[in-house]
Amino acid sequence: MPAATPSQTVGPYFTLGLFASRADELVEPTNAAAVRLTGRVLDGAGEPVPDAMVEIWQADEDGCYRGDFGWGRSGCDTEGRYSLTTVKPGRVSEAAPHLVLMVFARGLLKPVLTRMYFPDEDEANAVDSVLSRLEDGSSLVARAVEGGYEFDVHLQGDDETVFFAV
Repeated sequence: MPAATPSQTVGPYFTLGLFASRADELVEPTNAAAVRLTGRVLDGAGEPVPDAMVEIWQADEDGCYRGDFGWGRSGCDTEGRYSLTTVKPGRVSEAAPHLVLMVFARGLLKPVLTRMYFPDEDEANAVDSVLSRLEDGSSLVARAVEGGYEFDVHLQGDDETVFFAV
């Protein structure tokens, strides 16, 4: 019997896309507005998912979605950690500044979609049409750390991140 092809099996086959081009720096780290986004992808037992991949989409600093800016991708290391360099997005209409994250990981037949909000945007977060509808949206708010923000994605369990249907 011939070997199974990637389309016949469940991955991960992320390394092909991860190493083809660098996508973890949306802006140069020397940019005055640059912030570092880090975090971990964790399974239901709180263990790292070392072969996960995190993609982000975001508006620019002025709250505009542009074709030449706003998409990034980072693979996770052995501790489940990802890292991207970007800028904090501006408000888009009535929405609080946020990033859209899509997480690809082993055991997921489809990626999961979530949002990350900023902890220093209390007023905007309170009236955001998505965040304000959640009973507890705390799993969607990042932590401020030196030089940027930290946002862990819990795929299952008591601390599970809120995910959205796609």
